[in-house]
Amino acid sequence: MPAAPSAAAPDSNPDVVLVVDFGAQYAQLIARRVREARVYSEIVPSSMPVAEMLAKNPKAIILSGGPSSVYAEGAPRLDRAIFEAGVPVFGMCYGFQLMATTLGGTVDDNGAREYGRTPLTVSKQGSTLFEGTPAEQSVWMSHGDACSAAPEGFTVTASTDVVPVAAFENDEKKLYGVQYHPEVLHSTHGQQILEHFLYRGAGIEPTWTTHNVVEEQVALIREQVGTKRAICGLSGGVDSAVAAALVQKAIGSQLTCVYVDHGLMRKGETEQVEKDFVAATGANLKVVDAQERFLNALAGVSDPEEKRKIIGREFIRVFEQAQLEILQEDGPEVAFLVQGTLYPDVVESGGGTGTANIKSHHNVGGLPDDIEFELVEPLRKLFKDEVRMVGQELGLPDEIVQRQPFPGPGLGIRIVGEVTKERLDLLREADAIAREELTAAGLDREIWQCPVVLLADVRSVGVQGDGRTYGHPIVLRPVSSEDAMTADWTRMPYDVLAKISTRITNEVADVNRVVLDVTSKPPGTIEWE
Repeated sequence: MPAAPSAAAPDSNPDVVLVVDFGAQYAQLIARRVREARVYSEIVPSSMPVAEMLAKNPKAIILSGGPSSVYAEGAPRLDRAIFEAGVPVFGMCYGFQLMATTLGGTVDDNGAREYGRTPLTVSKQGSTLFEGTPAEQSVWMSHGDACSAAPEGFTVTASTDVVPVAAFENDEKKLYGVQYHPEVLHSTHGQQILEHFLYRGAGIEPTWTTHNVVEEQVALIREQVGTKRAICGLSGGVDSAVAAALVQKAIGSQLTCVYVDHGLMRKGETEQVEKDFVAATGANLKVVDAQERFLNALAGVSDPEEKRKIIGREFIRVFEQAQLEILQEDGPEVAFLVQGTLYPDVVESGGGTGTANIKSHHNVGGLPDDIEFELVEPLRKLFKDEVRMVGQELGLPDEIVQRQPFPGPGLGIRIVGEVTKERLDLLREADAIAREELTAAGLDREIWQCPVVLLADVRSVGVQGDGRTYGHPIVLRPVSSEDAMTADWTRMPYDVLAKISTRITNEVADVNRVVLDVTSKPPGTIEWE
């Protein structure tokens, strides 16, 4: 089972695999696939000097794809030294072509463009990469240039109808490459090829487990915090809950968690934080009931951006007051703030490791930059699915660990119009019904998330109980995504949709219509506001 160590991972984990990013849309996916093989991976930019890459003592290096032509002016390059250092290297797509040209092979624009699913013919089925895979297999191509001659010392191991060199291997130097994208699911044996490189080509043992990661993190947190205290802002989401549970396991009563109950959570979620989280972890939890404060601040406001700003501002003020009360308590100094920062956050922000810049996308809800705490970020090398695995390892209940993504401003931005207690209660009931039926149908883990939206400023005519009604529409927004950067609407079974619609219109007062949002992202966003 894959998982990830802390920011100190390159020093503490000897089996790091570096994924060199040449601007590929799939760089993060490659890193995830390596981790799924129970090998730790990190993404580094192609601009990093090779000497710095090698200083990390990688067990292997993977060169990603990218949008450039190897012959284009300004296209990313790579020092030949990377292929002469004795470190196993695997090139994919652009990385494959870069390896070929750097080592004396031929890549040219011969019109052999291939995009999407492409039949691949394996000419050396017993090779390091293709052992045990069929002679004919489907792969995912995305290239204009093509390799027509492999470098000296390489064996051509696969081809397509238009590309004579679609894969090559050099076992002596442990250099391998494929023209296609093995990391995407459309390459039918892609994960097997990747694992063959890791296990057979690079000789890496698949020993990176969630259990080992938890043990390592506990030791690192104890070393960082020492005898001082830490606080954590619980949002009710997966990331903050797992981060808090991990720190709690490490330092126990030295941690105080703060949960701001702003009244904008889904049905039952506040109770889960107050009861289930504490029962599972034994954490010291300070709950601040601020529901009335948030409702008063949101009264009369319909603009979504203004609602977001108000919710963020009030959260900061409430959290600061709770923080002040904790600081005034007797005991060791409170010097650390626990954050649920994930690896995609680190990569997308340039990989920085600063300690005081708390960003608004983090789970504590957008705290001000001048809070002077040292950050404890035990999840900063984890992808979302790995966070869930660590949560399971720590004994958190599925109701928390498997919770679907939820926006920081909560239901406040799933009500199109003014936020009132009555509208929140209405939306909570409709949302609970949708979640219950998705769970009953076994779809709650297949669907990445299903926002339920109340069109509070819209009324539609209906017929209920032999009379005309004038009620609100509810929107279902089931989406599938891996990273939230892009998403597509989920094709749910009609019978499940029908059951959700029937229950909502029967059981939720003032709702007489349920509609389905079938917009992808782009052009639409996942949330309506």
